[in-house]
Amino acid sequence: MQVTPSLPTGEKSPLISFIVTYYNLSPALLNDCLESILALSLSKQEREILVIDDGSDHSPLDELGEKLDDITYIRQTNQGLSSARNLGIEACKGQYIQFVDGDDLLNTAVYEHCLDLARHHDPDIVVFHLSDKAEKDVPKEVDGPMEGSEFMRRNNLRASACGFLFKKKTLVNLRFTSGILHEDEEFTPQLFLRAEKVYSTKAKAYYYRERGHSITHEDDKDWILKRLHDTRDVLYRLSEMSDTLPTADREALQRRIDQLTMDYLYNVITLTHNGRFLEKCVDELTQKGLFPLPDKNYTQKYKWFRRISSTKNGRRLLCMILK
Repeated sequence: MQVTPSLPTGEKSPLISFIVTYYNLSPALLNDCLESILALSLSKQEREILVIDDGSDHSPLDELGEKLDDITYIRQTNQGLSSARNLGIEACKGQYIQFVDGDDLLNTAVYEHCLDLARHHDPDIVVFHLSDKAEKDVPKEVDGPMEGSEFMRRNNLRASACGFLFKKKTLVNLRFTSGILHEDEEFTPQLFLRAEKVYSTKAKAYYYRERGHSITHEDDKDWILKRLHDTRDVLYRLSEMSDTLPTADREALQRRIDQLTMDYLYNVITLTHNGRFLEKCVDELTQKGLFPLPDKNYTQKYKWFRRISSTKNGRRLLCMILK
C-alpha cells in the first residue's frame, strides 16, 4: 500500500482532494474519470487525486501512463466501498473532499461552478446534482448560505456522497460504517447536521454512468436481503440518534428518516413482491415507532405512498401495481 506522507511544515494544503474509489473496473473508465478531474482549472498545488484500489484482481497502474505523475495510488485488501473511502479520508490533505466513483466522471465545465463557490464563499458543503449523461449548462441560481439542518428541513436530501463537495474539517470524527450497503444513507445526514454554511446549486456537475452489474443491479436473493436489512438497520440507528438532538436538528433528521422509511418499504415491495415479508417489515417498523408514516407535506410521492401504505389493503394494492 502506498500513502503520501504528511505535508512538510509550512507547505499549504491543496484546495481539494479527489478520492477516487476503484474496484475491478476497466482501466479505460478510470482513465476517463481522471481526465475529467485533470481538465479542471486547478493547479497541481491546488489538487490531489487519491485512487483507492479496494483489492482489485489486477492493478490499473500499467494502463494510466502519464497520469501516474498526478495521482497517489493506495491499494488495500478488498474491504468494500466504506473502508476505501475511510482510507482516503485518513490519507488526504485537501481542505475539501470530493468523492468520485472510478467509473464515473465530473462534467468538467459544470463542476467549475462548484469550484467557484468553494473558492469564493468558504462553504462547509456545496450541493450539486448528478446526471446520467454529459452536461454543459451552468445554472446561475445559487441557494445559500444556510445551516445544514435548515437545508434538510427545506429539501429532500439526496444521499449519494458523490453529490457534494465538503470541507474535511466538517467531518470531525464522522466516517462510513464498513460492511454495509447504502452506507451513504447513514453518512450524509450526519455530515449535513455538522455543517454551518451550505450552498446549493442545480448544476449537474457529476456524470453517473449506469452499469448493469453494479451493486444497485444485483439480483441475487441474499444480496437483496442484505440491502434491505442494511437499510433497516441504518433507519434504526438514525432514529436512535434523533432522540439525542436539539429540536431543529431532530426535525431535520426526522424528515430524512421518514423519507428513508418510505424508500425502504418501496424497495421491500419492488424487490421481493412478497406480501407476508412486507407485513413483517411493517410490524418491525411499528414497534420502533417508524410506522405509520407521519402526515407531512414533503412531496407528492410521499403523500401518495403514505396514504396507500397506511392500511393492509393498500399495501396489497401496492404489491400488485408496483413493478
